[in-house]
Amino acid sequence: MTAAKTIPRWRGFNLLNCFISEEESVMNGKYYRSDGNFSADEIKWIADWGFNFIRIPMCYRNWLCDPDDMSVMDESALKKIDRVIELGNANGLHVSLNIHRAPGYCINTEISEPFDLFKDEEPVTLFNHYWETFSKRYRGILGDMLSFDLLNEPPNPADGKMSREDYVRVMKGAIETIKKIDPDRLIMVEGLSVGTEPVWELADTGAVQSCRAYAPFGISHYKAEWVQSHEWQKPVWPGIIENGQPFDREMLEQYYEKWADLKKSGVAVHCGEGGAYIYTPHNVVLAWFEDVLKILKKHDIGYSLWEFSGEFGILDSGRNDVEYEDWHGRKLDRVFLELLQKY
Repeated sequence: MTAAKTIPRWRGFNLLNCFISEEESVMNGKYYRSDGNFSADEIKWIADWGFNFIRIPMCYRNWLCDPDDMSVMDESALKKIDRVIELGNANGLHVSLNIHRAPGYCINTEISEPFDLFKDEEPVTLFNHYWETFSKRYRGILGDMLSFDLLNEPPNPADGKMSREDYVRVMKGAIETIKKIDPDRLIMVEGLSVGTEPVWELADTGAVQSCRAYAPFGISHYKAEWVQSHEWQKPVWPGIIENGQPFDREMLEQYYEKWADLKKSGVAVHCGEGGAYIYTPHNVVLAWFEDVLKILKKHDIGYSLWEFSGEFGILDSGRNDVEYEDWHGRKLDRVFLELLQKY
């Protein structure tokens, strides 16, 4: 088994400036900035507030420039990625690049892909080509300052869209592609079933594995417009009913035990996303997420809040039950910020 590199307990945020393409920029009636223009001020604030990590979810369609050749990557789009890496590293932040929408797969279903990453050859070739391009482009950046988070939130194998073997095959192919060019690049792979299940079949690759902090779903995604056919109950913590049972701190401990076991086996673990949507009462968010953070810290697992600015975040979340602080013309949730700073 190739042991994963030991990683710091990185703590920070997802920055969403290029996580969807322009055709997806209006989702659920809300506009998402997807122009790739990251804010130098936001990155500096993240560092000044004591955090050391930013995750950059990316949609591959943002760097397409030739409709007849998807292998051609737009240099102007790549320069925007260069810039966020430079800004992050200049402020002492580790930057993790993540392909959120890959050719042939995305957890978001607003637009359909023309092929299947886990069944077709063409999207796998493109996927590896994109990571090969990033590997060559950023080969000179040290591993403690930049990582590659290969694919956001693979599906549940039980749904029939992808087998465990499919996922392992595609991830191993990308890892091999990267390592041939940049053997020391730090690589992250995400847990199966939308980042909730460790992938023991990839434990021998040396890759970090990425989990999620969205359990229980009835708290993290309460009344989220993109969730269909869910019977919501008003969130409380502890005690929200999840799968017919009250969900509490003990069940939360059990939820993360499998990730703690993976870490004990020698595989580094990081929590790439977590948080709660705008409609979850603020006091519930704070109580629940403090328990999440305590558990992650106990297991020496870092985290990256989804998101920095927006409905899940600490800036301009738009919650109606928060007393915001004016921060350079922005609305800062100081109480939530201070909670994150504690852990």
